[in-house]
Amino acid sequence: MVDTVPKIRQRTGPMLALLAFAQFIVAVDYNIVFVALPEIGSALGFSAQSLQWVVSAYAVAFGGFLLFGGRLVDRLGARRIFILGLTVFGLACLLGGFAESPAVLIAARAVQGFGAALLSPATLALINTRFTEGVQRNKAFAVWGACGSGGLAAGALLGGVLTQAWGWEWVLFVLVPFALLAAAVAPGILAPDQRSTADRGSFDAVGAILATLGSSLMVLGLVSGPEEGWGSLRGAGSIVAGAVLLAVFALVESKVRSPLVPMRLFRNHSLVTAILVILVFQSALGGAYYIFTNYLQGVLAYDALEAGLAFVPLTVISMAASLKLAGILLGTWGARATLFTGMLVNGVGMVVLAVAMSTGAPFWALVPGLVIWGIGGGVTFPAMFAGAASGVAPQEAGAASALATASQQIGGSAGLALLVAVATAGLASDSGVAPAVADVADGLRTAMWIGGAASVLGGLLAFTLKKPGAAPGPEGIEFPQRQPGGDSIPSSR
Repeated sequence: MVDTVPKIRQRTGPMLALLAFAQFIVAVDYNIVFVALPEIGSALGFSAQSLQWVVSAYAVAFGGFLLFGGRLVDRLGARRIFILGLTVFGLACLLGGFAESPAVLIAARAVQGFGAALLSPATLALINTRFTEGVQRNKAFAVWGACGSGGLAAGALLGGVLTQAWGWEWVLFVLVPFALLAAAVAPGILAPDQRSTADRGSFDAVGAILATLGSSLMVLGLVSGPEEGWGSLRGAGSIVAGAVLLAVFALVESKVRSPLVPMRLFRNHSLVTAILVILVFQSALGGAYYIFTNYLQGVLAYDALEAGLAFVPLTVISMAASLKLAGILLGTWGARATLFTGMLVNGVGMVVLAVAMSTGAPFWALVPGLVIWGIGGGVTFPAMFAGAASGVAPQEAGAASALATASQQIGGSAGLALLVAVATAGLASDSGVAPAVADVADGLRTAMWIGGAASVLGGLLAFTLKKPGAAPGPEGIEFPQRQPGGDSIPSSR
């Protein structure tokens, strides 16, 4: 294995800034293309059915290669894979911006997803292994989470501004210098990975193939269901095939000497609970951004710039909540109360927003829901990933991070598919006449209600965590109470 914890002292400030910036890049990319989709479709000649693949190609590759990327982190080192992921991501953005056909753009977006599948677990592993568990790591996750939750909302804002000013290509071009600059400065900020003789063993190639194919088919089925029909080969067929391959993968992993995902990770109660919370949270969140964007443009007739600017309150509040509240609440309340409160507030905000989503709503009527939603999301985002990192050995941080991020991608795809299906139920018309705006608004409002309710109910999962201050078990503890004058517990390094 690769011990990603360097034995030399590092300056944590520049390192955290770099890791948070990398997370911001990935989060921005998740949403930045949404408001540009109409212009992309008309410029490159996408059909109404194929346009979704600008989003789906990225999601399928991202979700499909995460477990593979996480194990590469553990085998080759988080620093190496971090730099490689940034480079692949940046060059794919450049290729996508120059695309002149749907096929080239879809291929570029898939390569972007692959780069993100390397970058995300590497970023999380670097936080997990180079910051001491407890207060220091909680603060690191607060900053990282602020950039993640803020980036999701900022993506819509940047997408609107750039599309309106210079055209759809710039929603991709803008990420190129950011990604390549981060890759260029990383060697000077991150200490080299420390290698050991343990990483000379065999690589679980069969597990890598099964995990990639199974995860990719699962995400493919989820994103294809609303378009192709849930009973179709590409919808239900892909989901079933993916589930079978993942079941075979789990069987293989229990037998091989050097598994892609060590099965003992699933005995870490904190990690398993965090994965479930992430799955539910992202199911609500992934669809909600899309629903709100469609409401702004399809019901209120906002243009791309106006739709992007409408996300400003959510962006600012999410980042502020992550920076100011998340770390404090984790240190004083522990994971149980922090996660439940964050999910509850997040869901309430979505419901409040749904109530205000009428056909002629002024923007000020939407602001209260956006503010509440931003507070809840800003608190929840760093807390759930900090929970996933608790008690994980440094040499398995990449695999654990990949599991957490994979649940995020699968949850987001499932939530998007479900909420879009709810929003469009009953809108199809054989006459070719566009549905009434009031009917569109009703569908979007119902979908937002369901997303909010799912977030509130999902918060109950947090109560399966140990209470703050509980005695540590063999797999470590979740979020111990802060001790006077220092970190909660000594680092496991």
